[in-house]
Amino acid sequence: QVQLVESGGGLVQAGGSLRLSCAASKTIFSINSMDWYRQAPGKQREMVALITSGGTTNYADSVKGRFTISRDSAKNTLYLQMNSLKSEDTAVYYCRVLAMGWTKEYWGQGTQVTVSS
Repeated sequence: QVQLVESGGGLVQAGGSLRLSCAASKTIFSINSMDWYRQAPGKQREMVALITSGGTTNYADSVKGRFTISRDSAKNTLYLQMNSLKSEDTAVYYCRVLAMGWTKEYWGQGTQVTVSS
């Protein structure tokens, strides 16, 4: 069974930066997309950024221009570079991988990001 492990979360001041990583325990074949989601207290989980197998990226409006999603296929790792962080970015961040024609879905355990104002 594939496991996804996020890291890189923590406490940062507003305006600061963090880089999240999501490492897969083994190679995932036939990936369709790799995504970052977040869930703030009392709110629904929302998509933050995604990257398709072809390299197309998409971002939530709230993070456009501040966050960048990327991947290193050789390392089986997904990244999220977060700059100009705001207090409203505070949430638990999760990575997700969809594969095999969107029939396989893998989630990480989440990493906490807290932005102090």
